[in-house]
Amino acid sequence: MALPVRDQVKYWGIAAAVFVLVLWFLGDVILPFVLGGAVAYFLDPVADRLERMGASRAVATATITLVAILVFILLALLVIPTLVNQTVNLFDTAPQLFRDLLEFINTRFPGMLDDGSVLRQSLASLGETIRDRGGQLLESLLNSAASVINVIMLFVIVPVVAFYLLYDWDNMVARIDDLLPRDHAPVIRRLAGEIDNVIASFIRGMGTVCLILGTYYAVALMLVGLQFGLVVGFVAGLITFIPYVGALVGGALAIGLGLFQFWGDWVSLGLIAGIFVLGQVIEGNILTPKLVGGSVGLHPVWLIFALSVFGTLFGFVGMLVAVPVAASLGVIARFLIDNYKDSRLYRGLSEKTRD
Repeated sequence: MALPVRDQVKYWGIAAAVFVLVLWFLGDVILPFVLGGAVAYFLDPVADRLERMGASRAVATATITLVAILVFILLALLVIPTLVNQTVNLFDTAPQLFRDLLEFINTRFPGMLDDGSVLRQSLASLGETIRDRGGQLLESLLNSAASVINVIMLFVIVPVVAFYLLYDWDNMVARIDDLLPRDHAPVIRRLAGEIDNVIASFIRGMGTVCLILGTYYAVALMLVGLQFGLVVGFVAGLITFIPYVGALVGGALAIGLGLFQFWGDWVSLGLIAGIFVLGQVIEGNILTPKLVGGSVGLHPVWLIFALSVFGTLFGFVGMLVAVPVAASLGVIARFLIDNYKDSRLYRGLSEKTRD
């Protein structure tokens, strides 16, 4: 005989509260394990495809690991140093960029920037603030990443955790399925399948879209000759998962920098604008429909809200799990709404009377 609903709600509520408290207290300690699990989840379809092609799980996992190591080495040698240098240079040149902006406004609109005006003082101090605060932030991040403990955690533990989780992924899923309460197992499996479809469509698909567009923006902007093209492409690709925001922010940043560098060279400025217009066309008509699909059901406002809430509560780890948790809550909310509309609470007695 199954437990009463009240007891089930009590026990599962206690379990959920304990899980949240564990996340709260562990904080950044579980960061390598969250990253490792995310990597394993992302690569599991690749391992499954290699298995269908005749490779064993061990061979598939080893092949994926070797390819990932080679890609990481190439990024570490070719891309990351350039990205860091361009970011540092952007912070350092921010005051000069704002001085150039002041000179441009003063030349075109001389009445707006009188000596002592609020706009002039604000623009002058903003560049200094970006240089000082941005440099301090970047320096602290680099110092933190360079510490021995963080290097061990991020560059040793994450690959090891990802390797073992990827190798044993199917067994873990089977064991978890075996632990499901028998009365609710069919419903949980159905919800888990829907959650997996949403997360896979969004994270795997949108992650691939972000990677492709970020690479496209960075390479195209550097070919045009934009001084900080790699940084702009990285930022635009990173936030592409929020519709239109990546292109708007990246385009505004690229055009703003291009105005200082290519003022009068309207061909180069037109090429910069065309890069982002073409990127939006490719994303909207090819990449997103093919890789993400239209049935994900994650509204941009819901994503921003989830990132804000989980980032505030759990820091960087919270931001990492915000999207999958938001997707899971969306699936559960739709399930509860469907059940609510089928219940007497929603239908009442009116439909019974009409029947």
